[in-house]
Amino acid sequence: MKILLYDGNFEGLLTSVFEVFEYKFENPEIIAEQNFSTENLFAEQHQVFTNAEKSARVLAKIEQISGKETIGILLKIFLSEHSQKERLILKSITDILQNPGMDVFQNLADSDMLEISKILKSMGREIHRMHAFVRFERLKDNLYFAKIEPDFDVLPLIGNHFEKRYADQKWMIFDLKRHYGIIYDLEKVEFFHPESNQIENFKNPGQFHHEEEKHFQKMWKNYFVKTGIPSRKNMKLHIQHVPKRYWKYLTEKQK
Repeated sequence: MKILLYDGNFEGLLTSVFEVFEYKFENPEIIAEQNFSTENLFAEQHQVFTNAEKSARVLAKIEQISGKETIGILLKIFLSEHSQKERLILKSITDILQNPGMDVFQNLADSDMLEISKILKSMGREIHRMHAFVRFERLKDNLYFAKIEPDFDVLPLIGNHFEKRYADQKWMIFDLKRHYGIIYDLEKVEFFHPESNQIENFKNPGQFHHEEEKHFQKMWKNYFVKTGIPSRKNMKLHIQHVPKRYWKYLTEKQK
C-alpha cells in the first residue's frame, strides 16, 4: 500500500488525487501530515507537494464531467473533518471519472455514498444554524464581531451569506475551535489567522465593546426576562428549536 502525505489543505488533497492517477498508485491512502502516526512508518510513503496547476486540473475535469455543484460537495466533505474525508473524496472523484453522466452521489446502495449523504445533511444543518444563531457585537472601532464554535469547519461556507446580509457594515467572524476567522471590509471577505497570544482577546471581546453595545445588551436581557411568561414556558420545545450548544452565542442567555 502506498501512503500519500499532504499538507492538510484542500488544494494539497486535490494534488494528491492527481498524483494517484498520474503515478497509477494501487490501493493508495491519502493522509494529512499532522495525522500521520507511527503505525504507518513501515508503509511505502509518497510526499505530496501542493501544486496549484495539478489541483486546478482536477477541479476543471470534475466541473467538465459533473458540474460546479460537485466541487461544492467535495469541499463540504473536506470541511466536515470526517475521519475518512480523504478516502471519501478520492472514491467520489474515481467514481465520477469512471461514470461520466451519472450522479454518483445518488447511488446510496454504495456505503460510501450513503455516508457522504449523511455528511452533507449534517453540514447543511450546521450552516443553517450558523446563519440563524451568529450574533454580532459592536466594538469600539465600530467593527461588528461574532465568535462561533461549530461542530464542523463551516466558516468558509457562510461568509457569502453574511457579506450579502451585512454589505454596509464591517464585520468579523472568528472560529474559537479552529483559531481562524473571516473579515469583511466593505469590499471583500478575507481569511485571517491571528497570533497565538491574540486568541484570548477573541474569546473575551467584552473588553472591546462599544458603549452602545453594553447598553443594548443590558436592555435586551431585561426585555427577554420581562416578556417571558413562566406559565407558558416549554423548555423541551425551546431546546428543540434552539439547542443548548448554541446558547453561548445568544445575548439573552448570558448571565
